[in-house]
Amino acid sequence: MRIALTHNLKITGSPEEAEFDSPETINAISAALERAGHEVERIEVSGPASRVIARLEALQPDLIFNTAEGHKGKTREAFYPSLFDEMGIPYTGSDAYAHALALDKSLTKRLLASYAVPTPRSRLIRRASLESGGLDDVVFPVIVKPNFEGSSKGISSAWSVCEDAHELAEVIDRLLPRFEAGLLIERYLRGFDVGCSYVEGLGEDGILEPVEYRIDPSVAGPYNVYDYYLKNARTEHVEFRLAQLPPTVSQRIRALTGRIVRALDLKDHVRCEFRITPPALGDREHEVHFLEVDGLPSLEPGQPVFVSAGQKGVDFDGVVLAIVQSACRRRGLLRVLEGQPRKSPRTAVRVGFTYNMRRGDTAENDAEAEFDSPKTIQAITEAIESYGHTVVPLEATPDLPRRIADAAPDVVFNIAEGIRGRGREAQVPALCELLGVPYSGSDATTLSLCLDKGLTKQILRSAGIDTAEWQVLSTGKEKMKAFRYPVIVKPNAEGTSKGITSSSVVHDEAAARAAARQLIDRYHQPALIEEYIAGRELTVGLLGERRPKVLPPMEVVFNDAPAFPVYGFEEKKDWTTKVRFDCPAKLTAPELRRIEKVARDTFTALDCRDVARVDMRMAKDGKVYVIEINPLPGLTPDFSDLCGIAKVAGMDFRSLIGEILSGCLKRQREAREVSSTGLSLSRSVASGSNDKLTAGAGAGAAVAVAAAGAPSPAVLPAVPPATSSSPTQAAPTDRPSGGATGAPPGGKGANGA
Repeated sequence: MRIALTHNLKITGSPEEAEFDSPETINAISAALERAGHEVERIEVSGPASRVIARLEALQPDLIFNTAEGHKGKTREAFYPSLFDEMGIPYTGSDAYAHALALDKSLTKRLLASYAVPTPRSRLIRRASLESGGLDDVVFPVIVKPNFEGSSKGISSAWSVCEDAHELAEVIDRLLPRFEAGLLIERYLRGFDVGCSYVEGLGEDGILEPVEYRIDPSVAGPYNVYDYYLKNARTEHVEFRLAQLPPTVSQRIRALTGRIVRALDLKDHVRCEFRITPPALGDREHEVHFLEVDGLPSLEPGQPVFVSAGQKGVDFDGVVLAIVQSACRRRGLLRVLEGQPRKSPRTAVRVGFTYNMRRGDTAENDAEAEFDSPKTIQAITEAIESYGHTVVPLEATPDLPRRIADAAPDVVFNIAEGIRGRGREAQVPALCELLGVPYSGSDATTLSLCLDKGLTKQILRSAGIDTAEWQVLSTGKEKMKAFRYPVIVKPNAEGTSKGITSSSVVHDEAAARAAARQLIDRYHQPALIEEYIAGRELTVGLLGERRPKVLPPMEVVFNDAPAFPVYGFEEKKDWTTKVRFDCPAKLTAPELRRIEKVARDTFTALDCRDVARVDMRMAKDGKVYVIEINPLPGLTPDFSDLCGIAKVAGMDFRSLIGEILSGCLKRQREAREVSSTGLSLSRSVASGSNDKLTAGAGAGAAVAVAAAGAPSPAVLPAVPPATSSSPTQAAPTDRPSGGATGAPPGGKGANGA
């Protein structure tokens, strides 16, 4: 089967990501599915839903294996199942309604009370209910929990249990501003916690043996609470073991679990949490109270479900495959699971791949520094082909117009930098637009603007985005602004830090003019002078369109840094000794939000799409300045900045290429729909029922056909296909990567900046 593994990836380990899956967990699930012969595509869902939709539409999976928790709101776990239902794609786990219900602890308890499920007395408190005296009849002790959170977020053994009204008021004041959706005030029961897992197809009716959460007595404290730090930071102090309970008590827990699963209509994989109070002197048996249910429990290796499954001889792979089989049985996909032909195979697309190949030695001449090596071109080709598409290599030489017309690709995946002129990066997009062929990346206008650093800064300034004070010199003789020195001097329309070295930072006007004239003579273009921003060097990758996904920021840390460090051409070539890369960058929550907003605003202000990388400096006062944006960033595996950042975000190289490609596949599909609608309308009115409507529809249909994009012989004369440069022909190879601490190294030398 073709399975999409949708998930939220835990990157920073912050409380906001407590419910997300670690890279190790996603790797384990993916490996289990692949060992069973399935084709797995990982889709990290953080970010705009439009990006997830485009990715799924391009992939066309048979089944979605869903572990996505969502990010915000009281119904976050319900969002993605609802989206999958709307798209008509089968998925594992419960539906949106069941997830929304299970995440609401208070509502779940009230519903289950009608099914005779014993639960501690509790009350939901919001700011409004608190102001109306909602705590008048509380019986102490109580435990305070966020009502719409999992992974024990907001729960601490140090202060969550309250013995009197004064303690309760302090805890509410502490938590309510953070968890405004509501707090659950629940009668505290002494004892220990037990989890009981349900996996359809395993055990008796899918209900496994209860597992006790045994907390190390040295850290358990007086209340024995399985709190946030034990669950997420101090896991070594908690042991999962089969519950040591009388058979009648274990049977009662299993029976209650079955009742809860049926009452809430939960599917495939569920875990119910109970509080067990041992018998006091004279009592005959343990008391069992339901605490909460997790409709989307973690599949991290070692979790309680695997302890229970192991007792029945079922390993990690067996649990994962049981979830898949359960979902397939419900969705009528058992024939597909058993390997029978798919009813709707994935549509293969003819992808024209445009690039400029690097053949020279950039150490001696930086003329081809932005071009891509045969090794990079081959890696991208293989990544596109792995999705079942046919790749047509199209080197962006002067005969490219004829070759695109002859090749007639459905879409174009573009990384071509162009050969000459400040509009060189726009040449391929402009040609594709002329021929009506959808393509990846930003359009010709955006690429032209972003290559011109001076124009880019004007647009950013007008959009209210901070950028260093600057001036563009065409001759070096112009009257200069009264800069605050030092300044940095660089070519106005180059990438990969061409022309930028440590000597580019100068301290007076005479030196600035001299540096500018040198660059003007060497690169035959104006020079940009901008005030040097002292601070942290950061780069941020973005994927998507109108609301892009912001990838984790990466910091460039200078080793043995001079007084005014520069991430220049030499540093990118010799990155193993001069810099290191920290990804994700060590930032406070406010700093991270500020940087993400600046990156997103920059992407939007310049109308980028599909992919871009924003370079910025954060000054000592926390102010973030955009240095430049690259809407055509380098894609050298294990080398370019964006590839290293994507890897930290849980995307391997193949997935990164798939993310970028999905944008132009979406535009191709939309163009076909427009074309189909226009042609249908034209045919419907061709019978002559309304002359005015016929004329208007015909014109609209012609426009739609042109937008859909089949190259017409009338555009260019037919010629024999030109011989393309093979992606595997002999040429200098990429430099090896490795050695840097933090993230995999960024774009150093070839197409990195």
